Parts: sequence; structure tokens; C-alpha cells
Amino acid sequence: MEVSWDSLHAEIMACQKCPLCRGIRHKVPGQGDGRAKLMFIGEGPGAEEDAQGLAFVGAAGQLLTKMIAAIGMTREQVYICNVVKCRPPQNRVPLPEEAAACLPYLRAQFSLVRPRVIVLLGATAARAVLGDQMRITRDRGVWVEKKGVWFMPTYHPAALLRDESKKRDAWHDLQAVMGKLKELESQSSPSA
Repeated sequence: MEVSWDSLHAEIMACQKCPLCRGIRHKVPGQGDGRAKLMFIGEGPGAEEDAQGLAFVGAAGQLLTKMIAAIGMTREQVYICNVVKCRPPQNRVPLPEEAAACLPYLRAQFSLVRPRVIVLLGATAARAVLGDQMRITRDRGVWVEKKGVWFMPTYHPAALLRDESKKRDAWHDLQAVMGKLKELESQSSPSA
């Protein structure tokens, strides 16, 4: 069965697969270009995201917007989502079973967007997508290729707000993302 954005959105809005759906204001499925070449995956909604129903709109989201602009793109040109679609209490890290309950939605988003490059923002996203062995401090900045899609684990914008010394590494990661997108584009465009 082919999934559509409408059916996926309806399924996320009706989801009660884990306790996270209790006590939230809004589910936060994600937003952006449904056919973007570049996708960002974070951990889960925070207070502002829960209030507005949009991913990455709080302080970390404002920094992410600046990061996207720094690589010459806008939020409307990328797709932004999270591992879990409901805010964990007190913004705690989602439990493995909560992330597992939302993983089919993330996979459906991936199959609809079909990005060439995915930036994994923080340890939770890196582990959910690439496996429990991932360590963000060790593995950030290292490309992982799976089935023709390139994954770049890097620091979550919230971590950059807490520790500005990580911003230089995150900028190097974003420059690598820019380079990879250009490389992939040149490979796919017909030579003159």
C-alpha cells in the first residue's frame, strides 16, 4: 500500500502507540519540502513545538534556521522532523520503546521525501536511524552511506546553545553537507 502525506499525517494525529500522546497539546509530524534533497531529523518536540505543532520553532529551531541559511538554503527547501512526534515530559530523552513506536512514521516520511542527504541532529536521532552503537561525540562529522543515502550525524542545535565550543565542529559538518549535496548534484546532472 502506497502511503501519502495525508494518510501519514492522519495516522500520526490518531496515534496512541505509546504514553507520550497523553498530556501534549499538539503532535508535531514535521514540515518542509516534501521532495527535499536534504532532511534534518531531531530528537523530539519541545515546549514551543508542542504549543505550535511545528518542528524546531523554539530557541534550538531558531538556531537550526540560521544553520540552514548558512548553507544557502531556507527551511522551506528542506524537510525537518523528529524521531518522536509527541513531546516527552520535561523534554527528557525519548525512551527506546517510544522511539520504536514512532519509527514507522519516520520511515514513511523518509520514503515520501526521498532525500539524498540526512542530517541527524544529536545522539537520539543518530541512534534511532543508524543504531545503538552511535556516539555523537565520537561519530559526528563522519559520513554513513546506506542504500544510496548519505547520513551526517552532528550536534543537536540545543547542544550548541548549551556549549558554544561545539559550534565550530557543527559548522564543519554543515560544510561537508553542502559539499556532498553539490557532489551528488553534479553526478546526477547530464554532462554537457
